[in-house]
Amino acid sequence: MEAKAQARFVRVTPQKARRVVDTIRGKGAAEAVAVLSFAPQAAAETVRKVVESAVANARVKADTASVRFDPADLVIAEAYVDEGPTLKRFRPRAQGRANQVLKRTSHITVIVAERQKEGAR
Repeated sequence: MEAKAQARFVRVTPQKARRVVDTIRGKGAAEAVAVLSFAPQAAAETVRKVVESAVANARVKADTASVRFDPADLVIAEAYVDEGPTLKRFRPRAQGRANQVLKRTSHITVIVAERQKEGAR
Protein backbone atom coordinates (compact mmCIF):
# COMPACT_ATOMS: atom_id res chain seq x y z
CA MET A 1 0.00 0.00 0.00
CA GLU A 2 1.32 3.40 -0.98
CA ALA A 3 0.61 6.75 0.59
CA LYS A 4 1.63 10.18 -0.62
CA ALA A 5 2.15 13.55 1.04
CA GLN A 6 3.07 16.90 -0.45
CA ALA A 7 4.17 20.26 0.83
CA ARG A 8 3.66 22.89 -1.83
CA PHE A 9 4.99 26.43 -2.16
CA VAL A 10 7.62 25.89 0.53
CA ARG A 11 9.97 28.88 0.77
CA VAL A 12 13.19 26.93 0.39
CA THR A 13 15.21 26.64 -2.79
CA PRO A 14 14.72 23.35 -4.65
CA GLN A 15 18.48 22.81 -4.77
CA LYS A 16 18.76 22.91 -0.97
CA ALA A 17 15.64 20.80 -0.47
CA ARG A 18 16.90 18.14 -2.90
CA ARG A 19 20.07 17.83 -0.85
CA VAL A 20 17.97 16.86 2.17
CA VAL A 21 15.59 14.59 0.25
CA ASP A 22 18.50 12.67 -1.27
CA THR A 23 19.63 11.61 2.21
CA ILE A 24 16.35 9.81 3.02
CA ARG A 25 15.41 8.22 -0.29
CA GLY A 26 15.12 4.44 0.11
CA LYS A 27 15.37 4.47 3.91
CA GLY A 28 12.75 3.21 6.32
CA ALA A 29 10.20 5.83 7.36
CA ALA A 30 11.19 5.74 11.04
CA GLU A 31 14.88 5.98 10.17
CA ALA A 32 14.19 8.89 7.81
CA VAL A 33 12.36 10.81 10.55
CA ALA A 34 15.27 10.17 12.94
CA VAL A 35 17.83 11.36 10.39
CA LEU A 36 15.83 14.47 9.56
CA SER A 37 15.30 15.36 13.21
CA PHE A 38 19.03 15.89 13.64
CA ALA A 39 19.92 17.23 10.19
CA PRO A 40 21.31 20.78 10.36
CA GLN A 41 19.68 21.97 7.12
CA ALA A 42 16.70 24.30 7.36
CA ALA A 43 14.73 22.24 4.83
CA ALA A 44 15.03 19.12 7.02
CA GLU A 45 12.17 20.18 9.28
CA THR A 46 9.76 20.60 6.38
CA VAL A 47 10.81 17.31 4.78
CA ARG A 48 10.39 15.56 8.15
CA LYS A 49 6.84 16.90 8.43
CA VAL A 50 6.06 15.64 4.93
CA VAL A 51 7.40 12.17 5.79
CA GLU A 52 5.34 12.09 8.99
CA SER A 53 2.28 13.17 7.02
CA ALA A 54 2.85 10.39 4.47
CA VAL A 55 3.06 7.83 7.30
CA ALA A 56 -0.17 9.20 8.78
CA ASN A 57 -1.82 9.02 5.36
CA ALA A 58 -0.73 5.38 5.07
CA ARG A 59 -2.27 4.67 8.49
CA VAL A 60 -5.59 6.23 7.43
CA LYS A 61 -5.52 4.35 4.14
CA ALA A 62 -4.92 1.06 5.96
CA ASP A 63 -7.68 1.78 8.48
CA THR A 64 -10.24 2.52 5.78
CA ALA A 65 -9.28 -0.66 3.92
CA SER A 66 -9.26 -2.68 7.18
CA VAL A 67 -5.71 -3.81 6.54
CA ARG A 68 -3.05 -4.49 9.17
CA PHE A 69 -0.74 -1.48 9.55
CA ASP A 70 2.81 -1.53 10.87
CA PRO A 71 4.75 1.72 10.50
CA ALA A 72 8.02 -0.22 10.79
CA ASP A 73 7.26 -1.82 7.40
CA LEU A 74 7.09 1.53 5.61
CA VAL A 75 9.94 2.66 3.40
CA ILE A 76 10.43 5.88 1.43
CA ALA A 77 9.56 4.60 -2.05
CA GLU A 78 9.82 7.96 -3.78
CA ALA A 79 10.90 11.39 -2.65
CA TYR A 80 11.43 14.31 -4.96
CA VAL A 81 11.43 18.09 -5.05
CA ASP A 82 9.93 20.10 -7.87
CA GLU A 83 10.41 23.79 -8.44
CA GLY A 84 7.51 26.03 -7.50
CA PRO A 85 6.86 29.59 -8.61
CA THR A 86 9.67 32.08 -8.12
CA LEU A 87 8.99 35.33 -6.30
CA LYS A 88 10.85 38.21 -7.93
CA ARG A 89 12.07 40.99 -5.67
CA PHE A 90 14.45 43.89 -6.17
CA ARG A 91 17.42 44.95 -4.09
CA PRO A 92 18.52 48.58 -4.32
CA ARG A 93 22.12 49.03 -5.42
CA ALA A 94 24.51 51.91 -5.80
CA GLN A 95 23.85 54.86 -8.10
CA GLY A 96 20.12 54.23 -8.42
CA ARG A 97 20.40 50.77 -9.88
CA ALA A 98 18.47 47.70 -8.75
CA ASN A 99 19.32 44.01 -8.90
CA GLN A 100 16.75 41.27 -9.09
CA VAL A 101 16.51 38.79 -6.20
CA LEU A 102 14.85 35.46 -6.97
CA LYS A 103 13.07 33.90 -3.99
CA ARG A 104 12.55 30.32 -5.06
CA THR A 105 9.88 27.95 -3.80
CA SER A 106 9.63 24.16 -3.80
CA HIS A 107 7.03 21.42 -3.99
CA ILE A 108 8.21 18.51 -1.82
CA THR A 109 6.63 15.09 -2.45
CA VAL A 110 7.18 11.91 -0.44
CA ILE A 111 5.62 8.53 -1.23
CA VAL A 112 5.87 5.74 1.33
CA ALA A 113 5.17 2.09 0.58
CA GLU A 114 5.36 -1.19 2.43
CA ARG A 115 8.76 -2.86 2.38
CA GLN A 116 8.95 -5.73 -0.11
CA LYS A 117 9.14 -9.14 1.53
CA GLU A 118 12.29 -11.14 0.76
CA GLY A 119 10.45 -14.19 -0.65
CA ALA A 120 7.79 -12.26 -2.58
CA ARG A 121 8.25 -11.14 -6.15
